Amino acid sequence: MCSFRVESSLAGYPLWLDTLSNGLTLLYSMALISTSDFRKGLKVQIDGDPYIMTECNFVKPGKGQALYKCKLKNLTRGTTLDRTYKSGETLESADITEIDAQYLYKDGQSFMFMDNSTYEQYELSAELVDDAWKYLKEGMLCKMMLFNNNPMGVTPPNHVVLLVEYTEPGVRGNTATNVTKPAKVDTGAEISVPNFVEDGDRIKVDTRTGEYVERVKE
Repeated sequence: MCSFRVESSLAGYPLWLDTLSNGLTLLYSMALISTSDFRKGLKVQIDGDPYIMTECNFVKPGKGQALYKCKLKNLTRGTTLDRTYKSGETLESADITEIDAQYLYKDGQSFMFMDNSTYEQYELSAELVDDAWKYLKEGMLCKMMLFNNNPMGVTPPNHVVLLVEYTEPGVRGNTATNVTKPAKVDTGAEISVPNFVEDGDRIKVDTRTGEYVERVKE
């Protein structure tokens, strides 16, 4: 699908044209978001790229218009923009959706997922998956972010249970949690675990921090 902006408007909204694979052309408008609705977590589009607003500070100078100093993270490249907007200025909303997607398998350097509601499959590069690969197990349900129906990344569950395949033996009788060592788990990742964790243990890991939480009984 090819998408591009046209120099026209409908009810104050910019117009976009989409040309589908079957040759059909769709015309639609993008909603505009005013500075009064700016907030952390807002998803917008700048020069055709999707961004998330990571910071927004309202500044009222002694004279002149109010200002909004914003930091925006590019959801495709990970770069950050620092922008200042005058009160009343607008940004285009980004067509970003989040779906439930099941992790199927890894194919070379690609990761295959399936939309649980439509059964459509998505192939994500290692770059898009990023550090989430450390926690992915076949059949796992994840959240996938789509921009114009194109995958941009996945988020695994907040907590996952992983199998310790190898770790150096700990000192017998040492059950302290502040003494750690590396452990290789069944996803191929290396997790820092307490000294008392052994081969064959199942451990709960917080995927948001990558930290060990606890041992899990069978």
